[in-house]
Amino acid sequence: MADHHVEVAVQGPWSLGTSRAFWEGFTPSALPVRDGGALRSTFLVEGEWRRASVSVTQAGATALLSLSGDGDLDLAAAQVCRFLSLDVDGSGWPAVASRDPVVAEAQAAFPGLRPCGFYSPYEAAAWSVLSQRVSMAQAARLKASLVVDGVFPSPAELLSLELDLPGRKPEYLRAVARAALDGLLDAVALRALNPAAAVLAVQQVKGLGPFAAELVVLRGANAPDAVPHNEARLTDEVRERYGRPLTEVSEAWRPYRTWAAVHLRVLREQRLGGALAASGPRT
Repeated sequence: MADHHVEVAVQGPWSLGTSRAFWEGFTPSALPVRDGGALRSTFLVEGEWRRASVSVTQAGATALLSLSGDGDLDLAAAQVCRFLSLDVDGSGWPAVASRDPVVAEAQAAFPGLRPCGFYSPYEAAAWSVLSQRVSMAQAARLKASLVVDGVFPSPAELLSLELDLPGRKPEYLRAVARAALDGLLDAVALRALNPAAAVLAVQQVKGLGPFAAELVVLRGANAPDAVPHNEARLTDEVRERYGRPLTEVSEAWRPYRTWAAVHLRVLREQRLGGALAASGPRT
């Protein structure tokens, strides 16, 4: 299969190295640590659910994507841009730092970081189910037990599996798979909605409560401008740093509220855990 090459002009600050380091430490969907400067990954193209592989390199403000696979590689390229947040015009992101000294600290600590980590809302939803009522490490092991040849099962494959998982996880995973097949977890559709409406829509999927639905929309569809209201660690960080409510503080972050929330969470993880994304921030 011949490679499909795409050049993407990235608007605003972006560092492949910083983003890659973040993703390698993102426990829910950790990128394998590899030598070299390229970011390499294999994933399922949303909707088609066929495998695609990508190698991403950076040349100044341009992202160079080299893709291969059996499906629509233009769709795959658009998905890469979405899960790396390359499809967002970040030219106004530095201005947020001028309005908020805490965000300025985070931007300086993690130059060019853009939120990344889940390939699709479907995989974010599956992680939400797997991580319910267990530790992050246990959830990661459960997910690893389902991965085949480096990729999470497609929705149809997941429905066909005999799932030996604790509690109601098999029931909820099947609900997630059916929702993905029905288009209820489609990234483009979720991004087209107001984030609050998208979160409510995702909560219609059995087993996905408010916290899970926010994860699906903010980190699965990678909506850039939404406030996670159910992330306790972010709420703690905002209370300690600002002494004011998150809803009030986040007004200064528009139109990059998700980005700012991720930066504050990573800042907290580094301070408490000593790594860029030591425990894999969830929002």
